[in-house]
Amino acid sequence: MRIGLSGGGASVERVVEQAEEAERDGFTSLWYPSGASGDPLVTMAIAGRATRTLELGTAVLQTYPCHPLLMAARAASVVSAMGRPGLTLGIGPSHAPLVEGVYGYSYDRAGLHTEEYTRILTAALRGEPVDVTGELVSAHGAGRVTGPDQPIPVLVAALAPRLLRVAGELADGTVTWMANARAVGEHVSPRIRAAAAGRTTRIVVGLPVAVHDDVDAARQEAAAQFAMYGTLPNYRRILDIGGAAGPADAAIIGDEDHVAREITALFDAGATDVWAAPFAVGDRRASRARTRAVLAALAAA
Repeated sequence: MRIGLSGGGASVERVVEQAEEAERDGFTSLWYPSGASGDPLVTMAIAGRATRTLELGTAVLQTYPCHPLLMAARAASVVSAMGRPGLTLGIGPSHAPLVEGVYGYSYDRAGLHTEEYTRILTAALRGEPVDVTGELVSAHGAGRVTGPDQPIPVLVAALAPRLLRVAGELADGTVTWMANARAVGEHVSPRIRAAAAGRTTRIVVGLPVAVHDDVDAARQEAAAQFAMYGTLPNYRRILDIGGAAGPADAAIIGDEDHVAREITALFDAGATDVWAAPFAVGDRRASRARTRAVLAALAAA
């Protein structure tokens, strides 16, 4: 199974150590949030030089604060520094409180913004001439766009129908967060595969995971750690589609056999990859080690 983990670390040394450990233990990927180490692309370039086959993905970089031509150039610099393929660029429009409240942009037409952005970004990463005047996003490369040394797949953070279409039609797939097996099987997979029209697409499914015998205690911990996601409309929508009252209900929690069955169910529902975000319950070291052992066994299956 293609099983990845959340990436990041408090120091460059820890970032490298984590990547080396993940590759050694058989995990296929690490997925870095936009705030990792200030800019995840810097730490990913370093981690990529220290590993050989591990995929390094962003989950996700926000589109609004970075023009697509600049995003393409940044990504190209990472694979150049890595000296190998293995970078996957996950992008998304983020959420209104950040885009409007922090950056001061309008979030009114986030779907159109993301579609135009994705069209420009993917063309630039293919090394194609870019001369686009969009309603919201424009780009005029004027011959200055140079494709990367290695292919860089693009995944769109897609939960609603429009962006699932964009992910299947224009990009290489999607990376999700808080979509359980029901949401993947009934909502995400059918839409993205229809939009792909026979092209191979990826569905990278991210969820919190904890192997623990006291399910109630673990769900209480998940409710505390991931409460914010239940308040954001984009995540609230996918939680509702999956029949989850909140993030704690979407999280995969239980003993070894239960967690293995739940992760297998994600693949059965249409996931091509699972991005597991282990969270600790009680003794942090022992809890994380127990969860990691189950995930590593699944990765080896």
